[in-house]
Amino acid sequence: MLKKIIHILFLPCSEATLLMEKRNANSISPKENWKLSMHLKICKWCRAYKEKLEILDDILKRKLSREEKVEINDSEIQSFKDKMVKNLDI
Repeated sequence: MLKKIIHILFLPCSEATLLMEKRNANSISPKENWKLSMHLKICKWCRAYKEKLEILDDILKRKLSREEKVEINDSEIQSFKDKMVKNLDI
């Protein structure tokens, strides 16, 4: 019950995942960063998403550093998003 209240007050999972993506792309505000860190302390699903995001980001950076062309089509991205949303449904 307490976790649900904190999710509502601090940050819902949908916004937390968006902030994680935004933080990887560029910086987020200190307030957003604080809310995200509070959310990650209580939400095991978003912590798991963060770990997967870091792994994918690392793979992409390594591939790009080798100057290999990485092609990801829109259907693959949408499929990944759908799987993550399905996993986030509690």
